[in-house]
Formats: sequence, C-alpha cells, structure tokens
Amino acid sequence: MNPNNYCLILAGGLGSRLWPVSQSTLPKQFLDIGGAGRTLIQQTYDRISRTIDPNNIFVSTLEDYLPILDQQLPQLPRTQVLAEPIRRGTLAPVAWATSAISRICPDARIIITPADQIIYDPDIFDKDIMRGLDFVGTHDGVVTIGARPSRPETAYGYVQAGEVVDEQARIHRVKTFTEKPNSDFAQMFTESGEFFWNTGLFLFGAHYMLHNIIKHVPEYRDEFPELADLGMSAATDIVPKFYSALPNLSMEYAVLERTGHNYLLKCDFRWADVGSWQSLSSDITATHTQFANNPRPASDVKADGRGNITMHCEALFDNAEENIVSLSSGQQAVISGLKGYVIAERGGIIMICPKDDPAAMRRLQTLAHMDALQ
Repeated sequence: MNPNNYCLILAGGLGSRLWPVSQSTLPKQFLDIGGAGRTLIQQTYDRISRTIDPNNIFVSTLEDYLPILDQQLPQLPRTQVLAEPIRRGTLAPVAWATSAISRICPDARIIITPADQIIYDPDIFDKDIMRGLDFVGTHDGVVTIGARPSRPETAYGYVQAGEVVDEQARIHRVKTFTEKPNSDFAQMFTESGEFFWNTGLFLFGAHYMLHNIIKHVPEYRDEFPELADLGMSAATDIVPKFYSALPNLSMEYAVLERTGHNYLLKCDFRWADVGSWQSLSSDITATHTQFANNPRPASDVKADGRGNITMHCEALFDNAEENIVSLSSGQQAVISGLKGYVIAERGGIIMICPKDDPAAMRRLQTLAHMDALQ
C-alpha cells in the first residue's frame, strides 16, 4: 500500500429521503440498506481498507453519532475521527481533514467518499481508485469519478467528459457539471454518451485542495491560520472554534466549479447511490435483472418479476407491481392493487406513499414530526 494514499469517509448526513427507515437518530449510513449483512459505513470502510492503510483512513461524522460509529467501527481510533458539532456541508470536513492529513504527510493523495454508496465490483473499484490516486499524485487538480448512466436518473448529478488527458487511465477534462437535471435533460444526457453520473468520489493532492480553499472561499481564508494550526498537530479531536460559524457549502460548489483543473475518471465498477426510495428501487431492480442468470450477491433484498422489492421482510403481492417494501424484522405485508408505492416502517411509523413523489414524502415526514411534538 502506498503510504501517501489517504481517505476521508463522509458520514454525517441525515439520510432524510429514506425516512422512516433512515431517521436522525440512526441515519442510513449506519444501516444495512442493501441486505449485505454489513452497514453502509462498514461496507465503505471494508472497501477502502483493501487498498489504503487503515491508519490513513479518517471519518467525519456528527458528535451525536460517535457512539454508533464506535460500535460499528471499533477498530477506528478516535484520533482518525472528525467529530463535527454541527453539519456544515462537505467543504468543512474536507478542509479540516485535509489540513490534518497534510501535516502527517505533505505529499498526501486523498480520496473523499460518501458512506452511503453501494459498489458491486470491489476488485474493479480497487483498480479504478488506484488509477485516480496515481494521477493526482503527478497532476494538480481534482478528479471526479463518473459512472456510466444506465437510465435517465433525475436524482443524480452529471459530469460531462471533455478532451482526453490520459487515455490509458481513462481520464478526461471535465466540460460541465450538472446537478439533478429534469427528466428531458437526463434523457438527453444518458443518450449522448458524453455524460456520467457524479458518484461523489473525489481525489486530489492535499496541497492543491488547501491552496484552492484559501483562494476561492474567503470565509475560510480568514480563519485558515487556526485550521492550519490544528493541522500542524493533526489534532482531529479538537474542533476548530469557528466551525459552527462556517457557511454551509459543498466542496463541489465552493471549489470544483471555480478551479480550472477538473478531471473525470470513467469508472468500470457498478455504482449505486443510496439516496432516495425511487433511485434505490431502480438500482435494486437493475441489479437483480443483471444477475438474473448468474449467482446473485448474498442479500435479503428480493425482487420479483413485476418490479416489486422487499427489503429485510416478507411480502405477498396481488395485482401489484413496482412497489418497494421495507419493514422491521419479523413483519409481513400483504399488498393488493398498488403500483409504484413505498411501504416503509420503522419505530412505530408506517409510510405509504408513491415512490416518485419526494414532495409528498417530505410533507408526511413533517406531519409526523409535528404530531410527535404535540
């Protein structure tokens, strides 16, 4: 393993789009969504530690989630955990971690990965990640890993490939970034062959990222001496005093869209973002179709021939199709006459809602929260 390779796992999100299965007290990254027998963050750590020294793997999460993290990743020292007092987008933990890592290893090459993804081809993933890390070890810039779209998905961001930079490594310059297009644009992007799903996996050299944060984000520039001091001691257990006052910024908006050195690595592994019920249903259906005539990865997630999916439970369907059912262990559903619905239950809450209507899901979530406060 290359000692200059590091990783930051982002694990502080709410996962509210998978409510009520994912809730603020136990969000999706700490759940076994895909039925693999390991939670999403455990799968992410397992996957990354195949190619990166566990001593070089850092995790950022909320202070409230530290007990859960300790339970699920007991091998991870607290000195490699960035405990955020409050959510401040992806830029804040990236800046904090990069400062600390750069003190430990000035020549660090860093991969940023969300903790809520499913990767179906770990061996290919390893090779693609190494291609990207090798590239940022010799080039200034940020590499975005892009997955070829299998459908016109409106819940994902897209990256457009420009000119080829490294043909062997399959790396292009980035022409454009587009965040969650409407259905017409998503269809056009998918058919063009030029656009790839933005996986949220980013790679860069530590010095390059720190330089661009200081250059492009004035709110960080003023406070960066203190952040650098923490980085000088690699004190990830000390929260920067100004952290809660930072603006809520994503790394993509604050840095990627402003720097002139953006690259796209076309990955060969199959990727799914566990983001919403709609995208999760599409990804599970596609995966089960692909494995129809081959051994399927071990899972207690099942799909029938009418697009119905059951997760960690049993269900009987009558004149029903394209539904996704997730119930607590031991529960069973009997469903008739529904098409395209989510039936999800956790913690005494049952949600029944069209899976392609996220606005309705948000309203139901708000109503349930208001009722709980009364």
